[in-house]
Amino acid sequence: MKEKIRINKYLSASGVMSRREADRFIMSGRITINGENAEEGMKVDGSEEIRIDGVLLEKKPESEKKVILCYYKKRGIVTSTVNQGKEKNNIVDEINYPVRVYPVGRLDKESEGLILLTNDGSVVNKLLKPNKQIEKEYELSLDKDIPDNDIKKMARGGIEIVPGRRNKPFKIVRIDNCHIKVTLTEGMNREIRRVAEYYGYRVMKLKRIRFGNIKLNGLKPGQYRELTEEEIRRLMK
Repeated sequence: MKEKIRINKYLSASGVMSRREADRFIMSGRITINGENAEEGMKVDGSEEIRIDGVLLEKKPESEKKVILCYYKKRGIVTSTVNQGKEKNNIVDEINYPVRVYPVGRLDKESEGLILLTNDGSVVNKLLKPNKQIEKEYELSLDKDIPDNDIKKMARGGIEIVPGRRNKPFKIVRIDNCHIKVTLTEGMNREIRRVAEYYGYRVMKLKRIRFGNIKLNGLKPGQYRELTEEEIRRLMK
């Protein structure tokens, strides 16, 4: 008999969505198990009929190859596995990879650049653990010149990004008058944009260029590549 695990963990390990996203779907009544609405904490072993928004979840073959992709997300693409309706701009549809993959973390709609996608839920859980402290590096274009004093202030952190949570200090390197590079390890929702706005700047362009040891390596918007075994080994280390 197969071991039963929580439905959110099962969906994450199956490469369908993150645990957090699964919890939101369960709360909204959008997931059913054998015809009944799923409830938080319910356990499954994969033999059940699981539907998401009425669509039957196809079972993934045990022999399916595990992949991690480096993808250059274009501006305007939504980092979600969920159908976006008329816009048809979610990242899974956009990449159109032959195996079902889903994103590792998020990159907001107006941002572009490097994002990882995988069909291995265990990879996502490992990489997104807070204690991993994986660096993410971004290039920013601001709406006006930024003096050194404001760069120092922004780098100090301590801004309330979400209620009750302040951001940690991060590294900032000047490129030129209104272009900077930001490196952080936490990355709360729209953190960089909110910090810039707090000090009176508007981010005109935000591009992620690095996730840990992974770089774009010449990818153009909309292109992807599979990570090498050496890249994966270093990333997971």
